[in-house]
Amino acid sequence: MARHAVSARPPAWTAADAERWLLGRELFGMRFGLERMRELLAALGDPQERFASVHVVGTNGKSSTVRMTAAILRRHGLRVGAYLSPHLVSFAERIRVDDADLAPERLAACVERVARVAERLDAGDDDHVTQFEALTAAALSELAEQRVDAAVIEAGLGGRLDATNVLPSRVQVLTNVGLEHTRWLGSTVREIATEKLDVVRPGGTLVLGPDPAPDALDVARRVAAERGATLLVAPLAPAEPYAALLPAYQRRNFAVAIAAARAFLGELDEGAVADAAAHAAVPGRLQVVDEQLVLDGAHNAAGLEALAQALPELAGERPVVGVVSILDDKDTEAMLRTLLEACEQIVFCRIANPRALSPAALASLAVELGAPRGSVHIEDGARAAVDLARTLAGPDGIVLATGSFYLLADLLRPAGAEPGATL
Repeated sequence: MARHAVSARPPAWTAADAERWLLGRELFGMRFGLERMRELLAALGDPQERFASVHVVGTNGKSSTVRMTAAILRRHGLRVGAYLSPHLVSFAERIRVDDADLAPERLAACVERVARVAERLDAGDDDHVTQFEALTAAALSELAEQRVDAAVIEAGLGGRLDATNVLPSRVQVLTNVGLEHTRWLGSTVREIATEKLDVVRPGGTLVLGPDPAPDALDVARRVAAERGATLLVAPLAPAEPYAALLPAYQRRNFAVAIAAARAFLGELDEGAVADAAAHAAVPGRLQVVDEQLVLDGAHNAAGLEALAQALPELAGERPVVGVVSILDDKDTEAMLRTLLEACEQIVFCRIANPRALSPAALASLAVELGAPRGSVHIEDGARAAVDLARTLAGPDGIVLATGSFYLLADLLRPAGAEPGATL
């Protein structure tokens, strides 16, 4: 009797396979537009249609607002997913279900599922599915597979042409608008707000962060009127019972999260909101590593201003020594001016990202802006920079690592591990 050969099924991917494949997609850069994303999702069965969603756009505070909104919704009995960026060590940090990062085996499965489709859709050298499109599709697919009731989704860059602008969201949130990514989004607050607010859906509810810029508010009113959306502006801070549970730098974001959750659910339970406030710590935001080292992912001028305002609550009278790296698409001068006021000394360092400005260039600009030469230092790597900063700060000082999430990733990644990508 003839024996028929049985083809072996390829082994399932591991989390390392998924991370490696996603990193490989970084070669295709950023390509804005929704055609590839819609094709990808259609091939996956349009998972974004299988759960309700809150879509969060803005310049700063998006990740904190996503986490906090998801936490409030979960404490009202919903199974809640979240998609956010950047990550610090693993892509699994970007996809969360019920307050937990995605398990490694789930990351492997959802990325493999998307990879099979993406590689079929790739149309030659000029039209590959990008890393962010693939990861967004994997997140939406996984959240649908896990049957979440609702998902809170953070936009990557902008809104109109961002890969997340495929959601039939019920609530849209604009945290704030600043002059960032101007080469892609426009050179004025009005232009940038217009790009971001394209995510507003007909009949939706648009929540603005506190005290919006006048031009952003004008755009929001126009877009809401055109699309029949309800417009709400969050207060500057949450009600006092919740505010007392939060560090000062997160009160504004939590106020936005309350407004977004209320727009989604209607009335909120005070106890559920208070419990979410009490557990509002966000990785990479004034993250205390030990009694001397603090990490904060402030990566633009507005973010550093907010950090500088919050720092005294943590540092008190202790001297602060900064460990800093900044990417080349930022308002470097404005960021350095804020850092020079907040830090007695700064150690500039080289990190594992080709877009990072050289430590020497940053040190030179700092001196031009008035920093005494003896207060500016250069180290080749992030860990060496922290070691030097600890020595400079002494036992009574604080070391603050900031300026880029890539810097934080370098510090938190296990020694010898392959650098990952953050947005």
